[in-house]
This record gives sequence, structure tokens and C-alpha cells, in this order.
Amino acid sequence: MTAPIKLVVLISGNGSNLQAIIDEIECGRLNAHIACVISNRADAAGLQRAAKANIKTKVVDHQLFESREDFDQALMQSIDQEKPELVVLAGFMRILSDPFVEHYLGRMINIHPSLLPNYQGLNTHQRVLDAGESEHGATVHYVIPELDSGPVILQARVPVLADDDALTLADRVHQVEHKIFPESIRRIAAGEVTFSHGVVYYNQQPISYAQQQFNMLP
Repeated sequence: MTAPIKLVVLISGNGSNLQAIIDEIECGRLNAHIACVISNRADAAGLQRAAKANIKTKVVDHQLFESREDFDQALMQSIDQEKPELVVLAGFMRILSDPFVEHYLGRMINIHPSLLPNYQGLNTHQRVLDAGESEHGATVHYVIPELDSGPVILQARVPVLADDDALTLADRVHQVEHKIFPESIRRIAAGEVTFSHGVVYYNQQPISYAQQQFNMLP
């Protein structure tokens, strides 16, 4: 077996996607090592999840910096101390500056609660309901400077039910997030998914729409 891929995970809140990654590592289904979990909020519950799993944690509080660029520089220094192969944005609620993103281009992934490119930004569950959509979902993508616009690695779809509200729909989306985020990392760690010049490759070929759909892949 190859050496586990080294991760730094960034969080801002509850850390349920972090927990899904931890669980997959602990049960042996994901060949990865989380070197550090970093939060921009000291009260993020995900820090307790990391500590319980004996993972090193750091807090880089964005409120202590005069500008986004100053915060990003401090965050970059904290990340680079760990020498990660992949930076994982798991509910990290900060818009990152272009220089920060460019520094990790091809080495940073994010999960977004919609079927990108639809419903970029915030409040996706309510917006999907307001638009009368019949399906919703989640997307794992590489991070590029344009917000929520990076090339897709994996998506999963869920139905929108007649009696859904934003909370019930969010819960259904979270369930698939917890599957596709670890699976995306697994595929990167195994070399199945790669990124070059703005293009995602699956088994050395440009990834197809079908290969981006979680239920359509083995």
C-alpha cells in the first residue's frame, strides 16, 4: 500500500464532513492522514471532533486581522507548516483571496451544497425550494479563484420532496456529502483523479459528466 495522502482540513463550524473523513480513515476505507485541522473560529465544534480523534488543531481567528489578505497569509503559513498534499475545505466559511487559492491550485478541494454550477453561494437549500426544483445535491470540486466555479470531481443528487423545508432538505444533502467527500479524497489519494491546467482527469482521461455522478460510478 502506498503512503497515506497527507491532509490539512479547514473548518468553521460543526465539522460533520470532517467527521465523515475521520470515520473513513479509521475504518480503513480511506488511505489518508489528517496532519492538522484548522478553524477560523475557536468555538467551532469540529475542533472537538478532531481532538477526540487525536488530531492536532489550530485556530487562526480571522477577527484578529485587519484585512482578508493578512488573514490569508497567516492561514497559509499555518497550513504550509504541515506540508500537506491536499487542503480540504470542509465547511470553511471564508472567501479566500486569489493569491491564497493560486498557492494551492490543484491541491485544494471544497464541498458545496448544490449541483454546481447551479446555486453558487449561500442559502442553497432555501433557494432550491423557492425555485421549485425537483432535485438538489452536493458537489466536490477543485478550488479556483472564481467562487464555487472550480472543475467538478464528484456530485450526488437527492430528490426534493413535497413536504421539505430547508432543514429537512439540508439533512438529506448532508447524508450524501458525507459519502462523496471521503470518496473524492480516496480517488485523489489513489491517483484515479488528478488536476492539470484547469481540467480534472479520471484515470488519465478528462473526466466525463457521467464519471462525475456518484451513483453512476462503481
